[in-house]
Amino acid sequence: MTTVRSTLPDDARKVACEALQDTLVDLLGLSLVGKQAHWNVVGPRFRSIHLQLDEVVTAARDFADTVAERSAALGVPPDGRPETVAKAFTLPAPQEGWVRDSDAVRVMVNALQEAVARLRERIDATEKADPVTQDLLIGITAELEKQRWMFDAENFPR
Repeated sequence: MTTVRSTLPDDARKVACEALQDTLVDLLGLSLVGKQAHWNVVGPRFRSIHLQLDEVVTAARDFADTVAERSAALGVPPDGRPETVAKAFTLPAPQEGWVRDSDAVRVMVNALQEAVARLRERIDATEKADPVTQDLLIGITAELEKQRWMFDAENFPR
């Protein structure tokens, strides 16, 4: 079996790839949360929220691919298997069945807020270990913060 060699020292690679793997799980799970809400949202704001959920799903899936490829480039195979995501994913998710538009928004705000908080911790952790990975995580954080803001504005005023 051949392996991809990393350009990073082992200790830096470990830090970077742990941050990438945890981010991959969050992004894959976030895409599933978004799709679940997308399929089941109901209420007067159905259409706008239905479409906005797809924006989050697309962003999460695209970023998941980039994160996984970064891990592979560093010599660590990414693990996006369903059982891995199911075991490690802990972001908020919608209830089973139909989801009221305001509840879908609340779930997405909370899930995105938690994802961003975790990303900020990983940004700090990768600062010295791998600035390239850190830069990737910063870009993801910026987009997820924007998505969180857009959902949060949906339920104003509270």
